[in-house]
Amino acid sequence: MDHSNPLQPDGSQQLNMSETQEKTSDCAGPSSVSMNSDVCTDPPPKKRRNEDLSSTHRCKSGTTEPHLLEKYKLNLIKKFQHVNEVITNQGNPTLLNEIYTELYITEGDSGKVNNEHEVRQIEAASRRAATEETPIKCNDIFKPLSEEDKPIRSVLTKGVAGIGKTVSVQKFILDWAEGKTNQDVHLIFPLPFRELNLMKDRNLSLMELLHFFYKEIKETNISSLDKVLFIFDGLDECRFPLDFQNTVRLCDVTESASVHVLLINLIKGNLLPSALIWITSRPAAADQIPSECVHRVTEVRGFNDPQKEEYFRKRISDQSLSNRIITHLKSLRSLYIMCHIPVFCWISATVLERMLGEAESGEIPKTLTQMYTHFLIIQINVIKKKYTKSRETDTEMVLKLGKLAFQQLMKGNLIFYEEDLMECGIDVTEASVYSGVCTQIFREEFGLHQSKVYCFVHLSIQEHLAALYVHLVFMNENVNLFKKPTNLKILSHKVTILDVHKSAVDQALPSGNGHLDLFLRFLLGLSLESNQILLQTIVTQTGSSSHSTQETVHYIKEKIRENTSPEKSINLFHCLYELEDHSLVEEIQHYLQSGNLQQSELSSSQWSAVVFVLLTSMQEQDEFVLNKYTNKNWTAEEVLLKLLPVVAASRKAEFKECYLKQKGCTALASVLSSESSRLRELDLSANRFKDSGMKCLAPGLKNPYCKLEALKLCSCRFRDEGCAALTSALTSNPSHLRELDLSGNYLRDSGVKRLSAVLENPHCKLEILSLERCGVSDEGCAALTSVLRSDLSHLTELDLSRNYLRDSGVKFLSAGLENPHCKLETLKLCSCDISDEGCAALTSALRSNPSHLRELDLSENKLRDSGVKFLSTVLENPHCKLETLRLCGCDISDEGCAALTSALRSNPSHLRELDLSRNKFRDSGVKCLSAVLMNPHCKLETLRLCSCDISGEGCAALTSALRSNPSHLRELDLSWNELRDSGVKYLSAVLENPHCKLETLRLRDCDISDEGCGALTSAQRSNPSHLRELDLSWNKLRDSGVKCLSAVLENPHCKLETLRLWYCDISDEGCAALASALRSNPSHLRELDLYFNNVGDSGKKLLFGLKDDKRYILQDLRV
Repeated sequence: MDHSNPLQPDGSQQLNMSETQEKTSDCAGPSSVSMNSDVCTDPPPKKRRNEDLSSTHRCKSGTTEPHLLEKYKLNLIKKFQHVNEVITNQGNPTLLNEIYTELYITEGDSGKVNNEHEVRQIEAASRRAATEETPIKCNDIFKPLSEEDKPIRSVLTKGVAGIGKTVSVQKFILDWAEGKTNQDVHLIFPLPFRELNLMKDRNLSLMELLHFFYKEIKETNISSLDKVLFIFDGLDECRFPLDFQNTVRLCDVTESASVHVLLINLIKGNLLPSALIWITSRPAAADQIPSECVHRVTEVRGFNDPQKEEYFRKRISDQSLSNRIITHLKSLRSLYIMCHIPVFCWISATVLERMLGEAESGEIPKTLTQMYTHFLIIQINVIKKKYTKSRETDTEMVLKLGKLAFQQLMKGNLIFYEEDLMECGIDVTEASVYSGVCTQIFREEFGLHQSKVYCFVHLSIQEHLAALYVHLVFMNENVNLFKKPTNLKILSHKVTILDVHKSAVDQALPSGNGHLDLFLRFLLGLSLESNQILLQTIVTQTGSSSHSTQETVHYIKEKIRENTSPEKSINLFHCLYELEDHSLVEEIQHYLQSGNLQQSELSSSQWSAVVFVLLTSMQEQDEFVLNKYTNKNWTAEEVLLKLLPVVAASRKAEFKECYLKQKGCTALASVLSSESSRLRELDLSANRFKDSGMKCLAPGLKNPYCKLEALKLCSCRFRDEGCAALTSALTSNPSHLRELDLSGNYLRDSGVKRLSAVLENPHCKLEILSLERCGVSDEGCAALTSVLRSDLSHLTELDLSRNYLRDSGVKFLSAGLENPHCKLETLKLCSCDISDEGCAALTSALRSNPSHLRELDLSENKLRDSGVKFLSTVLENPHCKLETLRLCGCDISDEGCAALTSALRSNPSHLRELDLSRNKFRDSGVKCLSAVLMNPHCKLETLRLCSCDISGEGCAALTSALRSNPSHLRELDLSWNELRDSGVKYLSAVLENPHCKLETLRLRDCDISDEGCGALTSAQRSNPSHLRELDLSWNKLRDSGVKCLSAVLENPHCKLETLRLWYCDISDEGCAALASALRSNPSHLRELDLYFNNVGDSGKKLLFGLKDDKRYILQDLRV
């Protein structure tokens, strides 16, 4: 439960009615109690039709009479209409509806426990993009996301302390009671765990429990209502056992049992199977509810970045002041992250409004310790103004509250009862006084039945007070609370503050859940002299630390060096920040900024610093590339193990050719299994970890926390065994993956059959599947056919290139393609030994179902003219929407080209990319194509005609067409054709046309000399603004041709970014011309490729001088 927003029930309205209880049982059989340790949800009993109808009728007409229901709702409105005064910081109660802002709530996938300290969880959440999760409005948490989803009976809502879980509950109840939402629910019963704790030793029935808290409903037959909702707020505060395996089964609402038995049977669905259940919890306690009992997990994420700013602008009316506060917090990453928690926003606003707004002397808080210490001082000073007390009394109050905070923190308690207070020497009267004068720190609350519970406003305030208590006990009594004295020798030993710090660090580090992490930051921060001076205004410190913080800093650095887990070291870096020691972090920042990290031999503590710097940098960690951090001193796998937290914080991770083996795969599986991981794209291509590596990775993919959307495992050399491990994992967790690349692994037909079974899973959402070079034959194609036919399949892209499919395999695929359920948009069948026979089957299928396919690649198959004629019948179909067609190296002549162009003239408007390279259709074929290009309806953007035996004559026809319709073509590749200078002169006439928008021109090995280059550059001078890439490699341009090109490059309107000039017989003279041009116009060229030319040292020196000069943007230079 969130202590920032406790329930404030009004117990004045009570209805005196005679209690009527019906002894009804939902269980089949004579006994209503049995053991149930196998499954979580028992099947609901079948009711007789007449009984069901009469119950429903009775419910609506007599059992809950309208005036009683109205009265009940009015009482709920009174209890929940006001927001907690602590948050609003106002004297008068504020209506929740006036200030409520929809909190960011997202759908999760598992109720599994997250053992990290909640501040760490907030830091991890801050790195997630908002687009990664499914947002859900508070009032819609029981509504399925789609019509196909099953009804939701039970919801578990997680969130760190103070994030707004209880506010969400409060708003849900209020909207229902006011008749605004969820009116299909007949009754709502809020039953906070802190209230149920007080009933843990009592035996009573479910009806008696409800009547105890809600006397208004005594005459209601709960069993007869269609839909009731039980809200159990604050699972983390539960103080009785929840044993779902060994608890007796209870089905009768009138049968007595202990509270935990009632609760477990309600959640399981044994009691009131139709009842809705909503449980809220801090993350660490969420695993108490078995996942089988939870239909939906949601997470309250608090404020996102825009909501943080909105909060400060609403909270502080002076907009200039609110802007200064926002700017200050944004400049301090660790504080700004904490502002995800609404309570921390309130604390920051309270402190910074006073310090920045009232010109209060003193340093503006930059650390958590400073912020919380200032907050405590402000609250104590408010108390002094209201109540005249001596300083000693203030000290006594802080010490008593600090003792309570420390003792309960060590026990893991967030709420306290009378017995807890008595253990710390606080009696009930004193507690009431404290809660009266310290309302912003400590609270006494009245439960649903006027019972008292106590809590600090927020866990972080408890942690700060606990740290202050440990610090003051040392200062005033020279006692280390972490050490229990066992003999006189220890008693006589003079304790130093370093002893206390060491003990605290040593106790915090091994903690599995990091529950002392924030406490440790506060404790170390309080030892700074500046913070001790601040504390003197509110507490008496009789001792002196007589200690340089450098000793503590040295000890922490030692621990960072010893600690093999970067995760554990992160909090130690936060501790260094609280101690104002930035040396290690600044050293690493210098390495990262200078680009010298790969040349440096880093120590283990420096690697931990790399993790901390990358995680706390202001830029969101979007893509992690392991090869940026590897060097000769560390293997890629060793670096990966050190930087795992950074991988988990990244959206994309690339590990291409990193030689990862089983150890690296196991480490990545741990990242994928982490709840805080935001990894969505993982590229492990060319790691060759074989079946053994795949088996190590599979458990991570299987974990419900894994939300990978793209997985690339190209050329990892695994076979059937590895494929079995992968498909088993995807069968268990199929719903997130959208793209899977398994190319270059020898899966064979058996592997494809396993994959097909995954694809047919109704929960599988895979859209892109690449199986290039996987040893697939027609048998594998047959398995894929059933996938293509399925209306449940999401597959839109399939790559089976370079497999032994042959015509028989294509026939199987065609049977799937002709099915109206097939949604395939991209089909790649390059080099699959397909002939015109297979092409005929394929085109027959596409004629039946032509509207989905957008891209078809049949390159390197012997289709010949007959196959292309079959394809042409599809292309001329007006329903055909094909945008990309690749028929490279298909043995097509001018006859096939004529058939193709005839079809395109009939239906020219969809095709955007056409690749007919390496087909010998000569000038005659190009003339046919030109007739299509001339058509004003033709929208072709990319045309590739490499090595098609085209001469200047064909080039003339092509350019004539482009002059008529120049505005669409963006890429033209005529490489390896005998165009010569005459052909280039024709092309130049197109390029100088102001309507020409060509961006990429490739003319490799076209027998062009400096004369042709001169014509080309002359055209470019006339129209220089569109071309971005020019490739003239393998042409004898010589220095004279390069000088012509240089004249274009120095034109300020030239936007050329890539220039490739391999084998162009260029010397230093040509390089000098290029360098001079780039100095004149340095802003665009990014890539210059001069491989295999006669460039000497002077030419290289000129060009590399430009690359190394930051005034130029040349990034890629190859000479």
